[in-house]
Parts: sequence; C-alpha cells; structure tokens
Amino acid sequence: MLMRIVFAIAVAVALQAEIIDRIAVSVGNQVITTDQINDEIRLTAFLNHSEPNFSLEEKKKAAERLIEQALIEREMDFTHYPAPPLSEADEMLKQVETEHPDFARYGISEENLRQHLWWQLTLLKFIDERFRPSVEVTTAEVRQYYREQVEKWREEGKNPIPTFEEGRDAMTKALTEERVNQAVDRWLGDARTQMTIRKRDGVFTQNHGREGVAHP
Repeated sequence: MLMRIVFAIAVAVALQAEIIDRIAVSVGNQVITTDQINDEIRLTAFLNHSEPNFSLEEKKKAAERLIEQALIEREMDFTHYPAPPLSEADEMLKQVETEHPDFARYGISEENLRQHLWWQLTLLKFIDERFRPSVEVTTAEVRQYYREQVEKWREEGKNPIPTFEEGRDAMTKALTEERVNQAVDRWLGDARTQMTIRKRDGVFTQNHGREGVAHP
C-alpha cells in the first residue's frame, strides 16, 4: 500500500513538473504554453501557405500574438462582450479545407483550425465594435494622404495616376484602417502596462518544447 502511495505521489509530481515545464508565458493568471506557441506557428504557416519555422525569432513572434490575444480575451470578459458562436467559423473552415485540404500535414487538427478561424472572426468583430466608431477621417486628411500617395506613385513610375475623386473611397478606407490599427496598438500598449506579463527564462533563448515536423 505504501509503495502505491509513493508511486502515485511520484506520478503527480512528474505531471506537475511537465506542466510547469511547458509554461512559456504568464499573462496575469492566464498561461501560454510552449505547445500553444508551436500550434500558433503551425496554424500561421498553414494559412500563409508556408512551411512552419520553429526558430527562436518565430517563437517570440508567436508568443507576442498569443499575449495580445490573452489581453483582448481579458477585455472581452471584463466588458461582457458577446462573442459570436463557434458555428460562425464553419463556412470559413469549409472554404479553407476545400482550397487547402493538407492541414493534417502541418500537425493541425480540424478543431484547432476551426478555433483559430473563429478567433480571427471574433477579433475582427471586436475591433469593429470597440475601436472603429471612434475613428474619424476628414476630407483634408484624405487629401493629404492622396498627395503622399501621388509622390510614391511617381517614384514607382505608376501611370496613369488616379485622380483624387477616383481614389477617394479606397484611400478613405485605407486611412481608416490605418487609424483603427493605431488605436488597437495604443490600447494594447496601455493594457500591457496594467498586466503582469512574465516570460519563462530559457524558453526564448534556446530551442524548447516539442515542435514536430511538417513533412511534404
């Protein structure tokens, strides 16, 4: 009986050690594991039609995306934001699977892909409702943006150069998107200062975790 208890304790300690070993980042009371970072790399590579890159630099970038996701999820919870149902990602999932059915080669499950697509849809909806209403673009700003574009087009040898009226709608949309992105970046910067974010020593200075390999 004593041996069974000792064995059970040993197993529990080993499992706890493995879980701790897989924690890469903590964002407040949320944790990001090395497995989540590797999954983020696989999913991003798949959607970009490239090969997964598990270099330390790419792991850092993936971790940053997941930190931002954790901050936004926290804001959604705090403001009781009504996230769309998971089923809203089904149509996009069907399209992705039809066009690129080789997601299993990347070590991605259908459910992981569905969750990832759902998050992208949720993020776009959240940004539209949370940040876009506060962004205003004046005609004077669009004209200035047009003048800057004309300079770039001339340097690139673009011919003919669209008139202001021809490009007005597209430039208004582009400038609005730019301002929305800036508003999101400012908010994320402020959110980071209000949250304790810890990166585990060693995770981003040496190869760590189980990446797996995508085979052609």
